[in-house]
Amino acid sequence: MTMFWQEDDDKYEFQLPDTIVDLSFKIDCKQIALDHAYDLSRALAEALPWLMDEDDAGVHLIHGASSGNGWERPAETGEDDFIYLSRRARMQLRVPRERIEDAQQLTGQVLDVGGYQVAIGEAQIKPLTTLGTLFARYIQVEQGETEDQFLERIVKEMRSHDIAVKKVLCGIDHAFNLPEGRVKTISVMVADLDPKDAFTLQQKGIGAGRKMGFGLFIPHKGIKPVGDMSEKSHFSGAG
Repeated sequence: MTMFWQEDDDKYEFQLPDTIVDLSFKIDCKQIALDHAYDLSRALAEALPWLMDEDDAGVHLIHGASSGNGWERPAETGEDDFIYLSRRARMQLRVPRERIEDAQQLTGQVLDVGGYQVAIGEAQIKPLTTLGTLFARYIQVEQGETEDQFLERIVKEMRSHDIAVKKVLCGIDHAFNLPEGRVKTISVMVADLDPKDAFTLQQKGIGAGRKMGFGLFIPHKGIKPVGDMSEKSHFSGAG
């Protein structure tokens, strides 16, 4: 487990903007491919042609009950693996507020996601959070990049958005098959954010692949569960 850690400090009141939200759609689908990042992105691009041109829009991948707290994922044993979905499964889009009505046009449609039929139901509007602990299940790793280099790059990117980075932990890696080849991702938790920085990180995200579920941050209850992530994890400092 690679980690950046810095203590401190002053919190202040922050009024959460409503300029960007998550839309959580009910879905009717019993199973879906484990590796559905590209197929879901392509299906949504066909249904919502404007989506790919919206810089702040993003697509959350669909998860089953076994996804746990987001640091775990079903074992990847082959390209044909799939995950079972319960009635509580949701498909979520992150969109600018002015695109809510456009995105809700998905309701009633059936998307073909890599051969699996996903019927889209009603959507619930979910505001972003001001909680100080956020995590991204998948942040794309650049070709040949070590974990320390990855950590250094994402800290630098957060600072470029004027985010005061204090605690960052790298978690479990996954791989996805995209048209350009196999892409590796790493899960990342960021803690002790002030409310403004928490909003900015959710709005901006980190790295490439936002429309395929990469680099998008969501709230996490706390930092303690990270301790059991993996026996192969290790601690190291980075500045």
